[in-house]
Amino acid sequence: MIASLFGFLRRSHKEPVHAAERPKRFFDEGPDHIYAIGDVHGCDDLLAALEDRIIEDARQRQGTKWLVMLGDYVDRGPKTASVLDRLTARAPEGFTRICLAGNHEEIMLDFLENPAADHRWLDFGGLETLHSYGIHKLPSNRQALRNTLLSYIPQEHIEFLERLPSLVSVPGYCFVHAGIRENQPLSEQEDAALLWLRPRASGEPAPQRDFIVVHGHTPVTDVEIVGGRINIDTGAYMSGKLSAVRLSRNEKPALLQCS
Repeated sequence: MIASLFGFLRRSHKEPVHAAERPKRFFDEGPDHIYAIGDVHGCDDLLAALEDRIIEDARQRQGTKWLVMLGDYVDRGPKTASVLDRLTARAPEGFTRICLAGNHEEIMLDFLENPAADHRWLDFGGLETLHSYGIHKLPSNRQALRNTLLSYIPQEHIEFLERLPSLVSVPGYCFVHAGIRENQPLSEQEDAALLWLRPRASGEPAPQRDFIVVHGHTPVTDVEIVGGRINIDTGAYMSGKLSAVRLSRNEKPALLQCS
């Protein structure tokens, strides 16, 4: 379904979604602790509860702390607008928050740039997102639809989605929404892969590289730590379980969850 949808989007518009590649962020040194959070998909209550659990966990730990959000904040669940309110506000005290782009953010932006009552995004979780902003009826006229969107969706939310990077790298870890193409430098990775790629089968040999890829995008029943990657998308909007992984210096990854 994902591959066919991506093909649909590429065929349906003269220009690809966000022709300019998103920024990538490379750090020579990471913090003492990174809390990476999987796909939220409009589940703001779960995100609030998980943040509280992370804050409590972090009180027991000295040093610098990041929250890394792995994309797909919008669609599917009922509270996308609340999620984006949270992510555009100040991070919890003592944390630096970095948010990555997911494929659902890309499709939402495409809809906002090319609004149409028959846009495929509406069947991809977009209706739930619009409902969270109070939009329950879509005008059939394109200009009227555009005006409705501008009236209900804060410009701050749109600009936030537009600025999201597609990759964050620190020594030992690479954070992306979906995955990377092996044997290709991180600086040359294309957004089409970083936001859409599916991981290799878990039984395949681990790639030879000096970092672990931390990603979401592909829902799993339980967090996967396998083959040089960590998948923390536990399908919050379906399972009611939102997951995070804590990556601390000289410690094994630790899982935190809320349900």
